[in-house]
Amino acid sequence: MDTSAQSDITMLLIDLSEGNRDALDKLIPLVYSELRQMAARYLRREAASHTLQTTALVHEAYLKLVDQKKVRWQNRSHFFAIAAQSMRRILIDHARSRLSDKRGGSEQKIALDEGAIDISEERASSLIALDEALERLAEIDPQKSRIVELRFFGGLSIEETAQSLGIGTATVIRQWRMAKAWLYKEVMGDGG
Repeated sequence: MDTSAQSDITMLLIDLSEGNRDALDKLIPLVYSELRQMAARYLRREAASHTLQTTALVHEAYLKLVDQKKVRWQNRSHFFAIAAQSMRRILIDHARSRLSDKRGGSEQKIALDEGAIDISEERASSLIALDEALERLAEIDPQKSRIVELRFFGGLSIEETAQSLGIGTATVIRQWRMAKAWLYKEVMGDGG
């Protein structure tokens, strides 16, 4: 995305924060494609049998984003960081729902706009284990937790993550590497 479009998004987000609802109509076409790419990157990591559609995840996340009254949007990176967090919450909530229904027999499908999510019990357990480990990491090192959230759930590049957090790319690379190692140990049961 060119610098002009990034600047337009930032200005529209600031206008939206100041209560200008017309900015929302102009914002949608500018961010929709990037939100779809973000959702698609995450969903590519899912099992082949999943049925959550990219469009459905984007729509649910977008509705949560624009419904936020207390957020003072800073810029495009801030918006996409919050989008990554929203997508993570949606996926975790659906995984938890899947596990809570597991004793009910066959897999449940949960409507999400035009799609549904159908997560295997094993996949739901893995996603929840990752989320719980990420919550523990956030207690110890919030920045590493945010890096994982932006990179893994949001699909942001090293550069975009650095910009979003206001840190250098070398710091993102180093902390991303350390966070992945820590999470692997936690999820595999070798942690603390």
